[in-house]
Amino acid sequence: MIYSFRNSGFRDPETGVYNQTYFMEVFNREWHRHIREQQSLALLYLCPHIHETVKQPHLLEFFTKQVQEALLRATDLIARLDHNHFALGLFNIDEEGTEVVLKRIGQHIQDFNQEFGKNHKLKIDYKLAACLCLPTQEQKIESMFNNVSKLSQELERSPQQSQALIKLQ
Repeated sequence: MIYSFRNSGFRDPETGVYNQTYFMEVFNREWHRHIREQQSLALLYLCPHIHETVKQPHLLEFFTKQVQEALLRATDLIARLDHNHFALGLFNIDEEGTEVVLKRIGQHIQDFNQEFGKNHKLKIDYKLAACLCLPTQEQKIESMFNNVSKLSQELERSPQQSQALIKLQ
């Protein structure tokens, strides 16, 4: 048997993206590096709405591939947090760059829906919450996760809006 990094301990077996543990380790390390180098970073929560009755075994894998393609920089991360949520880490990025990535992810999801919907008569709606921050010694990393989680919950209650960005001061 040939060892595969795709199925190793730091990957989610269903989607192939990083798992929560690996993401948290990398994000924490990057947080401290960004404090030293005075660079901003962004944390995004993506929640695709896939109904349980949809029986497409590789649907989530295809979906996450589309999102990964929207992340053009090798340093950007995507990880599966739980059954319905993904986290994305964008490092050394400003507000304008974050907005560009949000639009690109939205476009890739729209393209995915058009392509996949042709054959399977299905559309994936999503919510994408983003929090941009210039980390400092006084800030706690937990505040960034709390803020993006709160924003994500607000988006869930808003049927008209699928994306939002806040800036943590």
